[in-house]
Amino acid sequence: MPEEPMTDGRFRMFAFYSACRDLFHPPLNTLAVVGIKPGDTVLDFGCGRGGFTVAAAELVGPEGKVYALDVHPLAVKLVRTEIRRRGLAHVETVQADGPTGLADESVDVVLLYDVFHDLASPEAVLAELARVMKPEAVLSVTDDHLKAEELVSGLRQGGHFQFSKKNKPTYEFVKKV
Repeated sequence: MPEEPMTDGRFRMFAFYSACRDLFHPPLNTLAVVGIKPGDTVLDFGCGRGGFTVAAAELVGPEGKVYALDVHPLAVKLVRTEIRRRGLAHVETVQADGPTGLADESVDVVLLYDVFHDLASPEAVLAELARVMKPEAVLSVTDDHLKAEELVSGLRQGGHFQFSKKNKPTYEFVKKV
């Protein structure tokens, strides 16, 4: 997924930064505009420390499912610890660098937050996301490392997605069918 694996030290700094960010911009507020419903299946691709994973788990409820995917072993370990602590049996972690292992057309919402700029093979990741998304699914994206034009044009790579709308602070894409 990333060009170079993040060191453990850098990941810990990132996790601290994202925890602070979440205090000022709670993940539930960001996800409120995404349209996640009880019973949905959500993939948090590049879940990091799991702030959006936990928020998505609250929104889908126990009848839904959340997959928290990250390439970094510490990210997966942090999320596993947090979901056990909270008793979130409907969250599953996946350590992978792109291929999700999920079934075709099984996901209602994909979260791709602050990850796109780091992808070594964005076209391969986008193809994988398109594969696992249901025809009516939503891809919610944000990336503070890219200008809006770079992000939108980058998500159009490979012709899998089309821009749907700008939410604050995310961009919404739908799968081309």
